[in-house]
Amino acid sequence: MQRRNFIKNTSMAAAGLALTQIPGSSFASGFAKKRVAIVGTGHRGTGFWGEPVVKNFGDVVEFVGLCDKNPGRVAYAKERMKVACPTFTDFEQMMKTVKPQIVIVTTMDSTHDQFIVRAMELGADVITEKPMTTDEVKCKAILDAEKKTGKKVTVAFNYRHGPHMIKMKEMLAANRIGNITSVDFNWMLNVHHGADYFRRWHGLVAKGGSLWVHKASHHFDLLNWWLNSEPVEVAAYGELEHYGKNNSFRGVKCRGCEHKDYCKFYTDITKNEWLNNLYVKNEHHDGYLRDGCVWRKEIDIWDKMSAQIKYANGVTVNYSLTTYSPYEGWRIAFNGFGGRLESWQDIPYQDEDGLNQEQKHAIEMSQDKDALPGKFREIMVMDNFKKEHEIIKVPQYAGGHGGGDQRMHNRIFRNPSDNPYNILAGTRDGAMSLLIGVAARKSIKEKRPVQISELTDLVPKAKRHEV
Repeated sequence: MQRRNFIKNTSMAAAGLALTQIPGSSFASGFAKKRVAIVGTGHRGTGFWGEPVVKNFGDVVEFVGLCDKNPGRVAYAKERMKVACPTFTDFEQMMKTVKPQIVIVTTMDSTHDQFIVRAMELGADVITEKPMTTDEVKCKAILDAEKKTGKKVTVAFNYRHGPHMIKMKEMLAANRIGNITSVDFNWMLNVHHGADYFRRWHGLVAKGGSLWVHKASHHFDLLNWWLNSEPVEVAAYGELEHYGKNNSFRGVKCRGCEHKDYCKFYTDITKNEWLNNLYVKNEHHDGYLRDGCVWRKEIDIWDKMSAQIKYANGVTVNYSLTTYSPYEGWRIAFNGFGGRLESWQDIPYQDEDGLNQEQKHAIEMSQDKDALPGKFREIMVMDNFKKEHEIIKVPQYAGGHGGGDQRMHNRIFRNPSDNPYNILAGTRDGAMSLLIGVAARKSIKEKRPVQISELTDLVPKAKRHEV
């Protein structure tokens, strides 16, 4: 199905628009259940916003429509979610037919803006996956549409909601190490999860905005939230030196590849029943290969990235993202006038958990709710002029993003008033996180530091919120 048939011309007569306006269409509406639709029923749409929401919030949420340009995929999503709502391959048709109060946008990143803007124009609030969009022009269109329509966009920054992340926010907000001056933040993707981005559409800047936007917007949002400030300047470096063209052999996809016996990155997607049913069995509809070769020459994103970010409150951040690490994890250090705060997750020589690296991402994305008995995340704090350091232990959760997934869902769908430290993210949060990535791309291309003010008319704030 052609793209133009999926989302049609967005200009409609005023009378047609009036038919789709829903009085009181907000998260706090008077409807017995929130009328929700999803556009984009891939892995994230179905597995994160579909099944868990049906299971955990069926008393307050009713799915009234599912939409995807791939008819086989949307049909399987309906079956997997066990819902009775109609399915659509045309977004306009779905909106006019079922009139949802809330639209969840989980399509390819570069198309988020189309659906976010159009959903608001047709009277719905929006929940969008991160990144909110992929460039500054689309970002402005979303901000303008939200202001014009009076509707609301929630950006799904689930990392914020994990107990570990909240504890660090609490300590920083309490000025535990004094005024923060600098941060070092290193994120490592392993050769399983990291490589997977290069198998999919994420390997093309035009579709995912690069990992500066698709992946790192997660991390930049955490920084913005932890520091309670906004970026003003970005200087970045990046290379594509491992994946893509950097290999002596390549194929089209892993299935049937002549190099599979000696390619370390070979994977058999058909062994994963979920991915096989969702993607492989439906690729004949649109040609999308979920197990594309990581050595494809058309890959044009960076696989090694580093940036310096200057904030409006004077903090400087050193950030790096590696996509072919032997282990998956991160570490961060905040330097303040009063001391230093450090933390980390999944560093194998510090957090022995017995999992092999191939299992890491599956466990991370699981929707288990319970704490892991005897397992903790650690935060180290050391004050200047003292010999001793303090270790703060935070219970570790098996659920997705350190227990953040379920907590974010609960705040969005059941209890939005539970909003500590302004944890529920909106369009300004979405903008300020993605604009760091856009500035990084521009910095690499033009070999110079880039001001956030070059990209937006939003004036970066030294202090975002009173806490």
